[in-house]
Amino acid sequence: MGTSLPLSEFPALSLDPARLPRHITIVMDGNGRWAEQRGLARSEGHRRGKDSVIAVVEAARELGIPYLTLFAFSSENWQRPRAEVSFLMRLLHRYLLTETKRLMRRNIRLIAVGDTDRLPEPVRRALRQMEEVTAGNDAMTTALALSYGGRQDIVMAMRRLAREVQAGRITPEQIDEHLVSNTLATAGLPDPDLLIRTSGEQRISNFLLFQIAYTELYFTDTLWPDFRERELLKAIVAYQLRERRFGAIDSPPDHSPLRAAN
Repeated sequence: MGTSLPLSEFPALSLDPARLPRHITIVMDGNGRWAEQRGLARSEGHRRGKDSVIAVVEAARELGIPYLTLFAFSSENWQRPRAEVSFLMRLLHRYLLTETKRLMRRNIRLIAVGDTDRLPEPVRRALRQMEEVTAGNDAMTTALALSYGGRQDIVMAMRRLAREVQAGRITPEQIDEHLVSNTLATAGLPDPDLLIRTSGEQRISNFLLFQIAYTELYFTDTLWPDFRERELLKAIVAYQLRERRFGAIDSPPDHSPLRAAN
């Protein structure tokens, strides 16, 4: 397990508490490259990446970030070698079994978004149990995007709305961006304020395509296994230096248009 350092250890990275992002989402990339650079098996990179997950969740909780979404396993990741997928599922299963006490102690709710029906039954069972056990926690929500794809999310939402129209429960004219937002897998979560991608890649990789319309993007060369508290703080400092306009001339006082509906 990785150990989390108190954020007071990083005094040089001063933050404005009044301008913290409400929702941070992270594309956790670079586990394999981290391992390959050290002559290790890719599995060692994934193990080390789990420690970064623990450290970042702890840091976000200490900062008072209400929502954190981690892109843990994409719908495209099923195409990876079977042995690697099996290892990732075992690692996820172990995380779900061992982190319940930590999440309860820190008052963190855990949820999953994505096509979780594709996950192995032991993982689904552990995930359901953790969601149920942490459901009453209200200091922070951590969402794991598992078997998730942004296009798939939109397609599934459109199918749900089409069925509602077909059943006569809504009309086509009632479908607007708020209704679409509330039909996606992330319903109930505010749109992300800040998206972080590690490893130097500068693309979205089919993640939260509808939800990040006005999200600030932050790319770092740091590989995910090396991404800890200091890197998170650097990303938030960069976020606070930006002026968010949401398509207008002047920045709105608080939240994005979509967030008002959530």
